[in-house]
Amino acid sequence: MSLLPVSLVVITHNEASNIARCLDSVPFAADKLIVDSGSTDATVAIAQAHGARVAHQDWLGFGPQRNFASTQAAHDWILVLDADEFLSPELAADLQRALPALMASGKAGAWLRRSTWLMGAPMRWYRPMVGERMARFYHRGRARWTDARVHESLRFDGEASEFKAPFNHADNPSLAHKQLKVLRYSELKALDWRDKRRPVRMWLTPLVYLSTFFKDYVLRLACLDGWRGFIIAQTAASYAVYKRMRYYEMQRNPASIDAAHAKLAQHGLEH
Repeated sequence: MSLLPVSLVVITHNEASNIARCLDSVPFAADKLIVDSGSTDATVAIAQAHGARVAHQDWLGFGPQRNFASTQAAHDWILVLDADEFLSPELAADLQRALPALMASGKAGAWLRRSTWLMGAPMRWYRPMVGERMARFYHRGRARWTDARVHESLRFDGEASEFKAPFNHADNPSLAHKQLKVLRYSELKALDWRDKRRPVRMWLTPLVYLSTFFKDYVLRLACLDGWRGFIIAQTAASYAVYKRMRYYEMQRNPASIDAAHAKLAQHGLEH
């Protein structure tokens, strides 16, 4: 493939098992950049061996980290992937063919579709993991990431195109990885709620669990993915409850914030 004036940008922390596949799936990007927040494994060395530049930035939160990364890109047009994501050959070919015209237009970027693999196989029915629509290609002067610590989103300032062929997401390699991610994300979300002085409302917690499970298992069709669908719905409902319990604890006992940070740091989850 001929190179396009596009920067592939990936934020990383201990992603040695994923980063090569991610970088190699975008052969048309003239610039490949990882912004690393202090990996202690071989992430940086592997990324450099696969043609990426490396910038270091202490962790700022997902939204701010992505906005910082945008400033470090060599080109205005940016494709963002997570380290455990990679383009399908079909999408890589589509982007190679269509991006020159898109970049010559006044559009802000493009929506891509993500297909997620879980427990060794692609999800078939659960809507958030089958063709999930995500803003991942953009001109940095026409789009910006929200400043949320977690569950950030890219906001386009203008019209955007859309591609149908999927990019792939190799979700957590085990449920143990998933539960550690729940702990990390819950901490970040609770801190965001604290900064915004959100009311605690613990009395809603049982309803939150039931409504989240019903939404994912029934309305989002997880029930059609068998036991994997049940596990997904249960995990989503438990996450919805746990982050509220953690926020309640922060309000009741502020000292728990530093204690939790220290414990999470022992597992490399302080970021």
